[in-house]
Amino acid sequence: MTALESYLCTYFNIPSKYLDVLSRKFVYRTLPKGEYFTRSGAYCEKLSFIKSGHLRIFEYEEGKDITQWISSKGELVTDLSSLFFHTPARRNIQALTDCELFTIEKESYRQLANIVPQWPELEKLFIAKCFLTLEDRVFGFLSLSAEQRFQQIFQYKKELFNEVPLHYLASMMGMSAETLSRIRNNGIS
Repeated sequence: MTALESYLCTYFNIPSKYLDVLSRKFVYRTLPKGEYFTRSGAYCEKLSFIKSGHLRIFEYEEGKDITQWISSKGELVTDLSSLFFHTPARRNIQALTDCELFTIEKESYRQLANIVPQWPELEKLFIAKCFLTLEDRVFGFLSLSAEQRFQQIFQYKKELFNEVPLHYLASMMGMSAETLSRIRNNGIS
């Protein structure tokens, strides 16, 4: 099983008999460090699995650069509202490192129901998982202390702390770089 087929099984629970034809809809691409996957205001017409690297999802608000999330190996990246509702992307997505991606264009994505009969149900489950992840993040911001948010991200994505600038991580966790530095220096991990 290829890395892409493994991602498809993990995210969508695709029956194995459809994996080969489905994986051929995806194109291997590289995205050099600093390049944009999509920019705020543009249309995002693709969805990608990340084979390697890190992509930062961020926006500018009141002159501040705010990181919403950092997507990494084994995760999906897109601007969902742009992909599904054909609206301009709300956020920028930029490569923090050189990235390898498996990308499906919007037109090919729309054809998936013709390839996998149970695709509409699988897609609903996938979107529900996305919603639950978002719900957990919102609840965490409302209920967890800065130290607890750090612990949560550190346990979930430990590699980020060695591969991504810390001010992006601090922003993603809703704290200042100074607070993150203080938490790390206090040996919380």
